Amino acid sequence: MSDVLAVAEHRQGELRDVSLELVTAGRDLAEQTGGDLHVAVVGGAVDEYADALDREGVDAIHTVAHGDEFNHDVSTQAVEQLVAAVDAAFLLVPHSVNGMDYAPAVAAGLDRPLATDVVGLDYDDGLTVTRELYGGKVEGTVDVEDDWAVLTVRPAEWPVAEEPGDATVESFDASIDDGAVRTTVNGFEEVAGGDVDIGEAEFIVSVGRGIDEEENIALIEDLADALGATLAASRPIVDNGWLPKNRQVGQSGKVVTPDVYIAIGISGAVQHVAGMKGAETIVAINTDPDAPIFDIADYGIVDDLFDVVPELIETVEG
Repeated sequence: MSDVLAVAEHRQGELRDVSLELVTAGRDLAEQTGGDLHVAVVGGAVDEYADALDREGVDAIHTVAHGDEFNHDVSTQAVEQLVAAVDAAFLLVPHSVNGMDYAPAVAAGLDRPLATDVVGLDYDDGLTVTRELYGGKVEGTVDVEDDWAVLTVRPAEWPVAEEPGDATVESFDASIDDGAVRTTVNGFEEVAGGDVDIGEAEFIVSVGRGIDEEENIALIEDLADALGATLAASRPIVDNGWLPKNRQVGQSGKVVTPDVYIAIGISGAVQHVAGMKGAETIVAINTDPDAPIFDIADYGIVDDLFDVVPELIETVEG
């Protein structure tokens, strides 16, 4: 039997959705190893978070009341001590900005192997993790040769744990060396709201690198106008300065959950997919039939966007 420890994530007073996805991933792994699932939360409103994390399959929740927001040094120290205290073989952390910040430090401190951006976990006398390669076009498996490991788990790969549980909740008195805390969170700077909040949009038309040139953005704007949709973009478009930052979808932009998401000229890089995978219906237009975006699309058009989009506009406008 090998126990699993999953560390939840919060920001600005709210437990992040990925925390409950992590519970599902941890529960699946614990069922395979025959061990217990421990869940931990460090800092913030830990009692409130513990209530929210008490889901089916969780055996114990450990709270570390230290600070309000994520801190690299505090999380590193607390999680290292938690792993030792519960004797967890496998540590699960979200593959997020925060998770990627401290998971390598924990792995190095505990002298454990680290596998990042994991999308699948299988255990049969040893752990095998699944990761995506070549921009998501290929999935590969990696055998973890050690009996323990630190794993960062990709958001939106496991469903949110919903059923209530009956876990024990325990306060963990982590010994934090304040002299070793060299960073602090002074505040948050939100992406400028601009003229629209794409996070609230119900219908999004999003454009990616396939648009080729800035002047071609107008074509996608015309389609969005015709459909009554909100215009958004992948990161390369924003990095080029062709659309403002508040239009960016993805891990470094906004997470959107519209009823309909039309991805035009977007390959489907994992960073982008993480921000739109929750859309109810996804339509993809791309010339590359092997583009990863088609793996999650409900409807796909393999064709040149410069042929497809004008026809769509003409059809919609009658």
